[in-house]
Amino acid sequence: MVSGIVTLLLLLLFVGGWVWAWSPRRKRDFDEAAQLPLADDEVPPADRPADGMQDGKHNGENGR
Repeated sequence: MVSGIVTLLLLLLFVGGWVWAWSPRRKRDFDEAAQLPLADDEVPPADRPADGMQDGKHNGENGR
């Protein structure tokens, strides 16, 4: 009897999660999250060095 109640509870929890994930209200959030790996990682201007130096070397030089 107890195992049947636990099984029913877990089934309802699973179906509730499935309905939440496939809800049309969540589509926009999931579409935005799906694009995150493809987004450009831009460094904000405040964190970017002003003289074009990166890691102590000028961009385009090989450090010799």
